[in-house]
Amino acid sequence: MKRRHDFPALVRHFQIHGELLSVEPYGSGHINDTYCAIFDQSGTPVRYVLQRINHHIFKNPVALMENVERVTSHIGKKLAGAADFGRRVLTLIATRAGRPYHRDEQGNHWRAYHFIEKARSYEAVESTQQAFEAAKAFGHFQKLLADLPAPRLHDTIPDFHHTPKRFGMLETAIAADAANRARWAKAEIEFALRHKSISGVLLEAGLPERVAHNDTKFNNVMLDDTTGEGICVIDLDTVMPGLALYDFGDMVRTATSPAKEDERDLTKVEMQFPMFEALVRGYLASAAAFLTKGEKQQLAFSGKLITFEIGIRFLTDYLAGDTYFKVHREGHNLDRCRTQFKLVESIEQQEGKMNKLVEGL
Repeated sequence: MKRRHDFPALVRHFQIHGELLSVEPYGSGHINDTYCAIFDQSGTPVRYVLQRINHHIFKNPVALMENVERVTSHIGKKLAGAADFGRRVLTLIATRAGRPYHRDEQGNHWRAYHFIEKARSYEAVESTQQAFEAAKAFGHFQKLLADLPAPRLHDTIPDFHHTPKRFGMLETAIAADAANRARWAKAEIEFALRHKSISGVLLEAGLPERVAHNDTKFNNVMLDDTTGEGICVIDLDTVMPGLALYDFGDMVRTATSPAKEDERDLTKVEMQFPMFEALVRGYLASAAAFLTKGEKQQLAFSGKLITFEIGIRFLTDYLAGDTYFKVHREGHNLDRCRTQFKLVESIEQQEGKMNKLVEGL
């Protein structure tokens, strides 16, 4: 049975004044537990975001929160004085002990943010303009952090986007066939093995290490309700050292196909070129000034690589018996893998056109 949290006692540890009116689950995230807490402050209801960090996924919540505090503080200083400053960066609320998190008696780590009003995130891209705005916001996020001073950020999930190591884990899972499922995934295993040579391309290209978000799904950027502008990048738990192209590649993976990540009808899976063009234009509008020539040359390829990487992760988990990703039906991870691999094929069919677009810009 899931333990109920004592929210009235919990929120007293944070520097939030007023009377707690309600706490309700919020958002669609699958990792952390997220809540919207409403306080009565002099007769006005004010919302805050309260989150419990999943320490089974993020093994070192203290290091993670050091990253979040450094990143949000650095961006905050850069944006100080800008219009709508408080809505353009996540703002942590310190505990009464002055820390960016509270550790409860059960060992859970909690944090609180100011709620960003008059903006929302979307589960799926609805237009090329939204794709442009999201990519522009993620590029601006990277740009603001390009001069983050030393020391290096902590790796909250080591080797998160190390595709060759991910491929090695797949090969181990194929050999072990722990769940006796390899026979049902012959075509997918063959597809993965044929593409092994692409797994190390970005790591071997001599690209500079950046501060990367590492999880640039479309729903991790908030768009202004009135203007549609991408105003704030959220979900900073995987912000750590990486390649700028990991972020752009994941945008291509999650924003260019109209199909769901676990779509069974593969005829619906397609890399829509207009969406890719919107992503490129939006991203370069804010990131072009600091990206190297080598990084720009690999923009199209990065979408293929990250899509392939997520595909082999789903395939690895399927072969291992569904030990990492939550599944809701038999063969769920294999369905997810097939969707990713179909998108890889769609990207390959248009890769020349994609590269030509990037070169023109």
